[in-house]
Formats: sequence, C-alpha cells, structure tokens
Amino acid sequence: MKRINSHNNNNNNLHPNKRIKRPFLCDQCNKTFIYKSYLNEHKRIHTGEKPFSCDQCDKSFAQNCNLKQHKRIHTGERPFSCDQCNKSFIYNSRLKRHKRIHTGEKPFLCDQCDKSFAQKHNLKQHKRIHTGEKPFSCDQCNKSFAQICNLKQHKQIHTGEKPFSCDQCNKTFIYNSYLNQHKRVHTGEKPFSCDQCGKSFAQKRHLKQHKRIHTGERPFLCDQCNKSFAQNCYLNQHKRIHTGEKPFSCDQCDRSFAQKRYLKQHKRIHTGEKPFSCDQCNKSFAQNCNLKQHKRIHTGEKPFSCDQCNKSFSHKRYLKQHKRIHTREKPFSCDQCDKSFAQNHHLKQHKRIHTREKINQVVMKR
Repeated sequence: MKRINSHNNNNNNLHPNKRIKRPFLCDQCNKTFIYKSYLNEHKRIHTGEKPFSCDQCDKSFAQNCNLKQHKRIHTGERPFSCDQCNKSFIYNSRLKRHKRIHTGEKPFLCDQCDKSFAQKHNLKQHKRIHTGEKPFSCDQCNKSFAQICNLKQHKQIHTGEKPFSCDQCNKTFIYNSYLNQHKRVHTGEKPFSCDQCGKSFAQKRHLKQHKRIHTGERPFLCDQCNKSFAQNCYLNQHKRIHTGEKPFSCDQCDRSFAQKRYLKQHKRIHTGEKPFSCDQCNKSFAQNCNLKQHKRIHTGEKPFSCDQCNKSFSHKRYLKQHKRIHTREKPFSCDQCDKSFAQNHHLKQHKRIHTREKINQVVMKR
C-alpha cells in the first residue's frame, strides 16, 4: 500500500503544471474554453445578446451574475463588508479595492517612473502624463483632456452651468473645488501656513506666491527689459509700461489708467470719498498712503534720512528736495530769464518779479 501511494504521489508530482484541455473554440476569435457554458457566455460579446433583464429598470445583461449584482442597486443590499471600518459594498471587487486604503497596498506600478497606485484606472490615467494622450475632446472648442472628469467640468464653461452653490450667500461655481475655496471667506479658515513666518492663507496658491518673499524667487520675466516679478499679475501690469496700454477708463472724465487700483483711487476725486480716517484727529484721506504720511505728524516718525548729513524727514519728497542742497541740482527753470531753482515754489515766487515788471510797465505807459 505504501508503494502504491508513493506511485500515485509521484504521478501527481510528475504533472503539477499539466495543461488543462480547452476543447470548446470560439469561431469568431479562436479563444478556447474548458466548458461549453463558458463558450456560450463568451459568444454574447460577439452577438451583443443580453438575455438577462432587470424587472426594475429594464436594463439587460449578458450574464446572470451581472444581473444579480445590478439588482443590489435597487434593493440597497451591500453584502461585502470591510472588517476594518465596517464600510459595505455592492461588489466584492470594490471591497478589495477599498481594503488597500487600510493596507497601503499599491500593486499597480508605472513602468516609466516607478510611481505606484492602489487602483488600475488611476495607473491608466497617470500613464497619460508620459504619453501626452488626451482622449477626451470637447465638441464645442476641440480642447482635449486626459481625464473625462476634467472634460465634464470644462463643458460647464460653454453651458454656463454652475452646479455648486454656497449655502451662505448663494454664490455659484463651476467646480466644487472653487466652492470649497470660497467657503473659507465665510469661515475664515486659513489652512495653508508658511513654515518660515507662520503666516496662513485660505488658498494654497497664495501660500506658494507668499513663499517667494522668503526665497527671493521671481520666475516671471519681462521680455522687453528682463525685469522679473514674483507673480504673473505683476508682470502683466508692468508690460503696460512698454505697450502704453491703459485699459481702465474713468466714466466721469475719460482719463485712463494702466492699473485698476489707480482708477479706483482716481474716482474718489469725483465722488469726494475719503475712506481712510486718522484715529488721532479724524482727518480723512482719499488714499491710504496719504493717511500713513499724515500719521507721522502725530508720531513724529521721520523714516527718510539723508546719507550726506543724516537729516531725516517724514516724507520721501521732502528728502528728495533736501538732497538738492548737496547736489546743487536746480531742475526748475524760469522761461523768462533762464534763472533756475532747486524748489518749484521758489520758481513760482521768482516769476512774480516778471509779472510785477509787466504791471509797472503798463502803469507807466498810462
């Protein structure tokens, strides 16, 4: 008996990987199957036959097992539960994918950069970074996208649809991410903090821009004069110096400005608005910079110092005027006698000499 058992075991060991016969051949694609039932199911791929219909929604399926799974949508049945967090699923395949959250398993590896993913479809999407493939195209403008979700979001630009609404102010947004960012206006939440100075921001891009203060990075370069800027918006504003463009026009006097904030400041001339008030004497100003300068009267601060004699001033323009004593610069010239002056008000005083002379000449003629 021992020898017989040994012989049987040897037979099994001799053929551990014995090829399984697949006698049933598909006449469409030559794929083979162990059982005829598997062949019959397979043939429905070619015929398009879907004999199993749902009695709830009339959706039909090629295989009965798929119909059974589908019916759980209507019944709410979720027979596959996670033993880590008790979350339940309709399909076992979804449970398996979910479990990778707990295990950290990422079995799908990119052969280009070795980045790994928990789900196969995420790897497929990732590979498009390397191939440049953008299979999802907009039928309105032919712009293409690597992911279908991005195409769906893009289409809302054409339809004007803004499905994401703020429950605080009813403002609507194209993207849910924009809504989430907007909500921080109401909550005051600033989740993005600078690791250099602790300043926090509501949006990640604002933190990224802020960090350039510490790094000194200025990635936006003017192609006219090579001046560089920390933010692209500053570069766009700067370029108007070269182009002379002034897109912001006043509707009161047709004066135009290169920057929107200059127009806003200018309009206060017409409205008389002075929103910046001194907390010491209640004097108000149209511009915040003028308020700051005014406050130095109360504080006695004189931040602008002369590098020749160390005399200090409360305003930069006073320092500029003072420096002409050292440089002997006299930029203000009289058009009557070519005499020049360091200060404009001295020129104005001087001009009265000429106006008095003319008055005297008229009187003498009479």
